[in-house]
Amino acid sequence: MAMTNKKPNLIPPYGGKLVNLVVEGEERKALIEKASHLPSIKISSRNLCDLELLANGSFSPLDRFMGHKDYERVLTEMRLVDGTMFPLPITMTVDKEAYESLGEEVALRDSHNNLIAVMKVEEAFPYDKEREALLAYGSTDSKHPMVSEMVRWGNLCISGELKVVNMPTYYDFKELRRTPAEVRIQLETMGHDNVVAFQTRNPLHRIHEELTKRAAEAVGGSLLIHPVVGLTKPGDVDHFTRVRIYKALVEKYYDKNNTALSLLPLAMRMAGPREALLHGIIRRNHGVNYFIIGRDHAGPGVDSNKKPFYGPYDAQDLFDKYAAELQMKSVPFQALVYLPDTQEYVEVDKVSAGAKVMDISGTQVRDDYLAKGKLLPEWFTRPETAKILRQMYPPRHNLGFCVWFTGLSGAGKTATAEVLTTLLLEHGKHITQLDGDVVRTHLSKGLGFSKEDRDTNILRIGFVASEIVRHAGVVICAAISPYIAIRNEVRKMVGEEQFIEVFVDTPIDVCASRDIKGLYAKAFRGEIKGFTGVDDPYEPPVNPEITLSTVGITPEENARIIIKLLEDKGFLLSDSVGIAD
Repeated sequence: MAMTNKKPNLIPPYGGKLVNLVVEGEERKALIEKASHLPSIKISSRNLCDLELLANGSFSPLDRFMGHKDYERVLTEMRLVDGTMFPLPITMTVDKEAYESLGEEVALRDSHNNLIAVMKVEEAFPYDKEREALLAYGSTDSKHPMVSEMVRWGNLCISGELKVVNMPTYYDFKELRRTPAEVRIQLETMGHDNVVAFQTRNPLHRIHEELTKRAAEAVGGSLLIHPVVGLTKPGDVDHFTRVRIYKALVEKYYDKNNTALSLLPLAMRMAGPREALLHGIIRRNHGVNYFIIGRDHAGPGVDSNKKPFYGPYDAQDLFDKYAAELQMKSVPFQALVYLPDTQEYVEVDKVSAGAKVMDISGTQVRDDYLAKGKLLPEWFTRPETAKILRQMYPPRHNLGFCVWFTGLSGAGKTATAEVLTTLLLEHGKHITQLDGDVVRTHLSKGLGFSKEDRDTNILRIGFVASEIVRHAGVVICAAISPYIAIRNEVRKMVGEEQFIEVFVDTPIDVCASRDIKGLYAKAFRGEIKGFTGVDDPYEPPVNPEITLSTVGITPEENARIIIKLLEDKGFLLSDSVGIAD
């Protein structure tokens, strides 16, 4: 891999003078006093991450949430109004009703009501969520994390001058939370012209270790291990576990004279190629001039049709197209395999014919090792990593999970859920049932049947289910849940691996024939409006874990189909009936 040894000058728009929105001294005191009399907005976790990166210069030259002109040009051309390349929209949204209660200035507060900043509201503009999704993320498929998240966003973007009085407070890994200016200083003390950064949101294994060391050697410089600890892909290993691993590895296996570890509170968009450019801008502002681009970099996986959202090398190609403008070069992520006979890692395309190779995929790590409580082999990962992962991720049969029944009213969801509950009790599991009708009587009392209220109802059920699963419980939910986007939001809440979507696919005429209340008949006659499946849509799952028919098949037969899937996935031990684990 041929690399240049001369580091480009740190000049605008990236890597030059950093934006700094933090005010101090008397100005800060005055703003805190003023904020106590201003209307407030509690900003989202994503906006809080964005605000921190705006304030400390990571997003330089951007100095505010985008106004309309910047937003439009970024969507269509990946440029700010002044022509500076910037690949993704960084916006703050509010509901129209909330905006109407704001004045010329607004206090921005976190979820605990702590004051973070004061914004001078200079403009507000409506935007099209589907258009943004298509242009920025290349898809309107709700399996994309950003597309499903945008459902909850407000319908107006607001922008204006920001003055930050308090940066977000962290209590974990404080010594590793460095600003771009602090990272620059740390890298300068290492004395190398070239610095290569490694972006990660996953645990580091031996292949990553080998790759990063080779990259630093290839550029003849320093290595910045720069993991994301803000919002990542739903279902990722939590940052507490990951950072414990990074710390252990850097301390024991890396040269501390040319390796820096710093945490990045970025809210990822999982936007693939465009996000790779954003990652490059951020690292350029941290004083880096080489960046490791992985296969399917920042990709969210597959869409509803099981097809990847982005090509495996799209991010590398787009990054290289803008490399000169970024004043950075990419270091392609080389696919490595382990050769047990020589005990070394070799690039796949350099393996001799007939050589014995060993490799473990991410799926195998999850399903064949962590799910079964087995330590990962030392040739694949360091013992420190293996022990931390096994400690934090117990065998799957000790984890919680959610079985989510969806289908039309009268499809047979509740009947199958009742039998499933009995069979799971037989396996020694403690079960919570969240039936749609029961939930509406208690948890969602007062909600109507508008789309907004239906979404709220399902999100409430999803929140309760996610808390049960998080505490290793088993929850069975039976709700019509007609909309794909909201079901995908619930999947994110619960966790991709622990969410079992069961589509009870019963024809509407069969459902109507079972309806002892006569609601379908009234809906067909127009006496009831907004009835799911009649004059309000039901969006069937595209790729549920299980599709069941209730025509000619008993609830018990269907429940046992689900039990078999749970056994295959490792949530139940097939030979442990009657024994609680």
